[in-house]
Amino acid sequence: MTLAERLAEYVRACFTGLWIQSHEHDEAISELGQLCRRERWQLASWDIDRGLQVTGLANSAVASDGGGDPLAAIRALNSLASSEGFALLLLVNFHRFLNSAEVVQALAHQVSQGKQNRTFVVILSPIVQIPTELEKLFVVIEDDLPSRKQLAEIARGVATETGELPEQSVEAVLDSAAGLTRYEAENAFALSLVRHRRIEPAVVFEQKSQMLKKNGLLTLYQGQETFGDLGGLESLKAFCLRSLRQSQQRSALTRPRGVLLLSPPGCCKSAFAKSLGNETGRPTLVLDVGGLLGSLVGQSEQNVRQALRIADAMAPCILFCDEIEKALSGINGQADSGVSSRLFGTLLTYLNDHTTDVYFIGTSNDISRLPLEFARAERFDGVLMIDLPGLKEREIIWRMYQQKFGLSLDQQRPKDIDWTGAEIRSCCRLAALLDVSLIDAAANVVPVAITAGESVEKLRNWAAGRCLSADRPGVYSRGTNGAPKPGRRVSRGDPSNN
Repeated sequence: MTLAERLAEYVRACFTGLWIQSHEHDEAISELGQLCRRERWQLASWDIDRGLQVTGLANSAVASDGGGDPLAAIRALNSLASSEGFALLLLVNFHRFLNSAEVVQALAHQVSQGKQNRTFVVILSPIVQIPTELEKLFVVIEDDLPSRKQLAEIARGVATETGELPEQSVEAVLDSAAGLTRYEAENAFALSLVRHRRIEPAVVFEQKSQMLKKNGLLTLYQGQETFGDLGGLESLKAFCLRSLRQSQQRSALTRPRGVLLLSPPGCCKSAFAKSLGNETGRPTLVLDVGGLLGSLVGQSEQNVRQALRIADAMAPCILFCDEIEKALSGINGQADSGVSSRLFGTLLTYLNDHTTDVYFIGTSNDISRLPLEFARAERFDGVLMIDLPGLKEREIIWRMYQQKFGLSLDQQRPKDIDWTGAEIRSCCRLAALLDVSLIDAAANVVPVAITAGESVEKLRNWAAGRCLSADRPGVYSRGTNGAPKPGRRVSRGDPSNN
């Protein structure tokens, strides 16, 4: 349903206070103007620059007031009231004036009287900041980002010459442009034409990355990692690939939701999430919930909703939230006036109800800091435990990083029981950096099984029997690879490799 169609419904139902959230004001104003001409409704618009402008049914200006008084604009709506039809007052970027008690009171009075006068107040703003006095009087309408069909029309409108939009690259271009506004998409397409004389998906993708970085809500990850860069995790890889296969052709009821990954630090949770996007050809969006916290009341929740809305528009995609228990610290609502609890509620609702092809990957090092309802069935397709790598997995990881850092495969390795992949990489990197053997480099590596042994044991004990295993099919159970007791010292200079 288009914005104009939704507006028409609310107007006919006599919702006299309407708040349109949109970043594309020109497009929204154009749709509203066409609707009023079609329905023969009177329309007036006001902004701080041009003042009040009243347009006739033929879309020609019949009255104009260059004044910048918001109170005068609100009161002028009474003069537009007519027994023959509806009258709409469009207030552009009016959220800037709602810190005034006089303006809020005038709006409340006008919206309340609108049912008798057949007048409607429409506020157009990129954000929703409704004062408490007006919350029950306004309904919020979100102007959706352009669909793939609309993006295709924009691309063909920009690429007017033969060969500027090759048919074989149309789908890739639309994938790259998904999540952009009409204005942003048009600019990205035009830039690509200037650079390459045709619309290239890579240029559009680059511009999208810049725009996401600018709003600070999401980050578009652009690394080149693949599953070949990860040792082990065979069950997790197969589970996710099978879930995502042909997900776009499935109904909303059977689309994959995502996974929650638990493990001690350094076990490649983040690397897996980032490599999955490259393996499946999906963009990976990084959601930093902590970075979405705003200083104004309600701003944090609004930021999260906007970020999730962008993710929906960019589907199919991977939405990755790292160390989610830290981002939602203060969930009891005592430390931050309940902000974390409200963010958590917004995220829970999204995970449970969203029907778009967004695959959510959350990671956690401490499941005890998350409420039980977060990991319940139907939030995720599975909760998987990534244990410290066993002997077979460590062998794969050693060979991979020895080759990556140009180290001989024949040299002795240090004792590596319960080393993580990050610690093996660190040892190889230090050996290359310091030009020493792996044995000597290991003297600078303290395993997390030693530094946080109690936490590691607690997580492994909790996951046993409760989670799926990331390394082998079935439910996770404690391994038998000789894990050291918490706090027990391990000799890092021992040349044996058990």
